[in-house]
Amino acid sequence: MKEETKIIQSILSDPLTGAISTPIYQTSTYVQEAPGIHKGFDYTRTNNPTRKILEKLITKLEYGYNSLAFSSGLSSIDAVLKLLKYDDEILAIDDIYGGTFRLFNLYKKLGINTKYLDMTNSEKLNLFFSKKTKLIWIETPTNPTLKVSDIKEICEKSKKFNPNILIVVDNTFASPVIQNPIKLGADIVIHSATKYLAGHSDVLAGLITVKNKELYENLKYIQNATGGVLAPMDCWLTIRGSQTLFLRVKKQSKNALKIASFLNENKNNSIDKVYYPGLSNHKNHLIALKQQKYFGGIISFSLINDTVEHAKKIVTSTKLFKLAESLGGTKSLICHPATMTHKSTPSNIRKKSGIQDSLIRLSVGIEDVEDLINDLNQALSLL
Repeated sequence: MKEETKIIQSILSDPLTGAISTPIYQTSTYVQEAPGIHKGFDYTRTNNPTRKILEKLITKLEYGYNSLAFSSGLSSIDAVLKLLKYDDEILAIDDIYGGTFRLFNLYKKLGINTKYLDMTNSEKLNLFFSKKTKLIWIETPTNPTLKVSDIKEICEKSKKFNPNILIVVDNTFASPVIQNPIKLGADIVIHSATKYLAGHSDVLAGLITVKNKELYENLKYIQNATGGVLAPMDCWLTIRGSQTLFLRVKKQSKNALKIASFLNENKNNSIDKVYYPGLSNHKNHLIALKQQKYFGGIISFSLINDTVEHAKKIVTSTKLFKLAESLGGTKSLICHPATMTHKSTPSNIRKKSGIQDSLIRLSVGIEDVEDLINDLNQALSLL
């Protein structure tokens, strides 16, 4: 089956009633025939039928062994970090989501340290490996400067150094429509399903897909022990939203390429840099061509006048692009990472990773692209 068919046909009708829409099993507990004898469910923190359907769905989309659904993207990241122990080390992409950076910083208290590096230059990866390195953390494309790392090459280099190193890919920006990290050698794939998978800005959700049974059982134990599970209603919303994933991501990618081209044509006017892997002048364009089916719905750009004030003027002047955090929904959003999504990242680290004071991030929706371009044009004309 083609991917578009698989995502629809993976959501089976309810065997009990024939309902074509997944039932919401809004229950905390389940009747047992005798102690320990039940229909596969004893307590919703441990398992829930609605959650199980969502987990099966993302497993098929990401070509994994099994999956786990969490109450947010960050709660899923937290579960993965709990696989580590004192004095372990993480190698992470430098241009990392601010919430992930904040969480990694918390784990310093537990003796788990993180080294940040530009993974787009995988030739230098060997310089950072040590005996303490237990986990490689990749975002590709990154948030918000859209750096693209070669997943397959990083996996090969890491496993050659130490076959037991875990390679985690945050696939939120790409979604399973654009790339499948497990097929490229990753051990774990993370999604903030809040974004493209659910797709309608109405739910918080996190998903983990793993490549083998051992990882699944370890993470399942952590999930059950810590309790950060996704509620049945939120599972249902994510299942419902994901049914249009391919339609949305293709449209958003098509819109984004046209908008990025418009912004690129306006460079040296008020715009300084445009970050979009679909542009031939993007420094990682060839890697994106190799491992991505589309180029995604996120664009970032900076201004010639690199100030917070000028960026704020733009993000508060658009009419169709709504000023808000998050991304991946049907409506187009605009945000200012330095004062919003990456506010918790220290200024020196933020700027070193390429997040300038004037950087603006767009999450392109499914509206008519000419309307979106006109909206950006009128906002830029105010500078």
